[in-house]
Amino acid sequence: MRILITGGIGFIGTNACLLFSKNPGNKITVIDNFSRTGVEKNAQYLKDNFPKIKIIKSPVGAINNYKKELTKSDVIIHLAGQTAVTSSIKNPHHDFKNNIFESFILLDSLRRNNPKAIIIYSSTNKVYGDLRHRHRFQPIDESERLDFISPYGCSKGATDLYFLDYARIYGLKTVVFRQSCIYGPHQIGVEDQGWVAHFTKQFLLKKSIKIFGDGEQIRDLLYIEDLIKAYQLTINKISKARGEAFNIGGGTKNAYSLLQVIEILEKKFNHKIKISYEKMRVGDQKYFVSKNEKIKKLLGWRPKTDFKEGLEKLIDWQHNNITI
Repeated sequence: MRILITGGIGFIGTNACLLFSKNPGNKITVIDNFSRTGVEKNAQYLKDNFPKIKIIKSPVGAINNYKKELTKSDVIIHLAGQTAVTSSIKNPHHDFKNNIFESFILLDSLRRNNPKAIIIYSSTNKVYGDLRHRHRFQPIDESERLDFISPYGCSKGATDLYFLDYARIYGLKTVVFRQSCIYGPHQIGVEDQGWVAHFTKQFLLKKSIKIFGDGEQIRDLLYIEDLIKAYQLTINKISKARGEAFNIGGGTKNAYSLLQVIEILEKKFNHKIKISYEKMRVGDQKYFVSKNEKIKKLLGWRPKTDFKEGLEKLIDWQHNNITI
């Protein structure tokens, strides 16, 4: 199977390469513009350990740089894009270009040149807005109304719907994953994206943590390997998954507040660090836990990694890969 992964040296992309490389019959091509902090280390890791993976440095929208690989791919996993709400507010033009415009170029090129391919899009729970209209904390399913807040929410949400509509109008095999908080090895952990990895890194380096809001925000935390296995199931069961959007996260058993995670880390590292508080960021959700019912029913998927187990794996990776 020929697999093309955009954003393939980022956190999710690197882990996708690891899992799909276990099948010697897979041929993997990575497209990445190398713009994210720390991805050079992931690229070097892939080059050193998986020399058969082809890495092409290119923006997603520059199709001619990888058109041959794109048209021959059986599966495209589209992970590339601008990833932070805060960055989108500072530079909405950049966010629009990376998340809508280049994604559309990719999608429409597939419509014209490789319409039989399976196309997985990495969306976000941010397409549901801040969920302030919900008065009770209950797991969120796909019937929740969409409410794009922030340029990031708009760009990811618009692309999300484009991918779904191309299945409906043009018959493409598109699948959308509205992902909750994903964590695990090869995640650098910057302040505005990948907060679990950011917290663990700050504890490791004995540096302070800044919390936006009161820290009582609750998220369901999904270990990266469980997410990639959901991608794998989607490919294997594309007849059931085609044209669907799935909320996906760690579920109620892996739901924690920011302060609860900090408490776990204090016990793990046997020290405390300074915590400061600032105003909650625009579009932030007080509570988001994926119901995971639809993906369980259609694909037989459920999260298998307990958060504390996955956290140990993340910390072990950071110990070996982050310089103190």
